Amino acid sequence: MSGLAATGIAEISAISDVAADACAKAAAIAPEAAVVASLDDLLALELDGIVIATPSAQHAAQASAALQTGVAVFCQKPVGRSSDEVRAVISAARSANRLLCVDLSYRFTRGLQEIHSLIRSGALGHVYAAELTFHNAYGPDKDWFYNRALSGGGCVIDLGVHLVDLALWMFDEPAISVSSRLFAGGRPLEQVPDLVEDYAVMRLDFPDGATAQVACSWRLHAGQDAIIEAAFYGTRAAARWRNVNGSFFDFITERLDGTTATVLVEPPDEWGSRAIVDWAERLSRGAGFDPSATRLIDVATILDRASVEPCRA
Repeated sequence: MSGLAATGIAEISAISDVAADACAKAAAIAPEAAVVASLDDLLALELDGIVIATPSAQHAAQASAALQTGVAVFCQKPVGRSSDEVRAVISAARSANRLLCVDLSYRFTRGLQEIHSLIRSGALGHVYAAELTFHNAYGPDKDWFYNRALSGGGCVIDLGVHLVDLALWMFDEPAISVSSRLFAGGRPLEQVPDLVEDYAVMRLDFPDGATAQVACSWRLHAGQDAIIEAAFYGTRAAARWRNVNGSFFDFITERLDGTTATVLVEPPDEWGSRAIVDWAERLSRGAGFDPSATRLIDVATILDRASVEPCRA
């Protein structure tokens, strides 16, 4: 919110949050904004757009309600806990012709933008394999993350959603098959069905024969705060994006040629607010429904399949 407020692109007119401390922090960023009690009160103000940052169980219903009243939506990930919920939100956005964006913000790092350009230009040759990783040495600090009914799952829907989105963005096509193994507390998830997964590995196969290996976890003995990487291997060269010294925010991007690594992008890169700013800029230009949002259904379908243990679809 602070990044959006600083741009001057959008006027933050109203705030609502059931948590008093969160509401106070938001009000400090936008002191002129009205503080209202509920989503219904926000929608009654006839806003141009709304930012949804509630627990995951509320995203789909709240996003759909806003879209159906003609309000554009920027939603924290995931926009739905299942592909059915995501389809409903997409349908609402399409029917209302309103802009829907989700905060899959790693796409907006300079490094991944560079890799996307390399792949599209053919500089890496035929990209046939990818390895994507997000290991977090901590777990979420809110109890609802560990309740499947509220969260939709564990580390797969929390962290894996970013990796699957990146894989589909880079390969520019949906996966035709998905296989996975999920664990909770070191045990296969089918042995502890009341828990959500805290470690997962997935394999995505694509129509042209390319494959992506995806791994994510909470509370892994990572030796640092986080391991976040995405590597794409082509017939001419490869490209790798990785975090620096365990950081959640600083990344280095390299082109790999045989035994040589050439740095393409390095910190600093203030990418954290780019996704929401992009949404606000497009909204200010009158953008309506973006058909590319349907890719969110492809991502959610993969997460659904990966959450069926074991899964080969």
